[in-house]
Amino acid sequence: MSLKEHLYELRYRLGLAMLVISLGAIFGFIWFQVRLGPIPSLGDILTGPYCQPDLEKYRAKITNNGECALLQTEPFEIFLVQLQVGAAAGAVLLSPLWLYQIWAFITPGLYQKERKFARVFVGAGALLFVAGAVLAYLVVPEGLKVLLGFGGDNWVTALTGSKYINFVITMLFIFGVSFLLPLVVVMLNRAGVLSYERLAKWRRGLMMGLFVFAAIATPGTDPISMVVLAIALSVLFEMAIQISRVHDKRKAKLRAAEGWDALDDDEAAPFNYVASDAEGNDPGEKAIAADPPKRVNYDDAT
Repeated sequence: MSLKEHLYELRYRLGLAMLVISLGAIFGFIWFQVRLGPIPSLGDILTGPYCQPDLEKYRAKITNNGECALLQTEPFEIFLVQLQVGAAAGAVLLSPLWLYQIWAFITPGLYQKERKFARVFVGAGALLFVAGAVLAYLVVPEGLKVLLGFGGDNWVTALTGSKYINFVITMLFIFGVSFLLPLVVVMLNRAGVLSYERLAKWRRGLMMGLFVFAAIATPGTDPISMVVLAIALSVLFEMAIQISRVHDKRKAKLRAAEGWDALDDDEAAPFNYVASDAEGNDPGEKAIAADPPKRVNYDDAT
């Protein structure tokens, strides 16, 4: 396509993506206060950690019709919170639809092998992000217990809705993004930037760096969130190192089988210069098999 046609295609795909995100925001805004059958409302899910019985002695007795509730101190505060959370939840739930529009714009320029790796890494990234967010949701009550317990019996906490929701969303986002770090390590190893030998050599320093990162990144500054995030990242990072080890071992065997290490400095490398099409097919394989290229001796005087 021409550049103009590419720009039209980009506008079309972005328009569809924005439409999907808008519909997701409307759905999330409604879900914030409405139960979906057995699924609790989004507001109940977010306030669940704060309203656990273990935190009753730390928080103020603020209730709404006898139910645990957060505090609103400004007009329209809850409306803005509901709009923000609903938009985020809708974008996450409908992410396969709007991400497909981006994929549909990019994929015509990729080879079949590149599409395969892209699908694997995107799928693994989505699973890791969700796993990190779920872990953060489970850690939030314990972190709140530590943070709210510093004042002892002399203090009582009445959290405003906006500050509490921002705290929870920040925790979910930081844990989710942090879980993608090991995937980045695997991608760099696949690209040949980081080898297993180098990763193994840097293991201790990188593990220490993960603990420092967890201490800085966690918004609650409580030791429980920091330790849980650091341990989870250390386990995932060790898994990434082992995946890199298997990949490098396989790569070394393939290199030895093709005879790369046995080549002299003036000997031609066993490259296959025939380009494949977008589907990964090799249209020139048969032609090369019928008429293989001849080795040229550049030292020959002729």
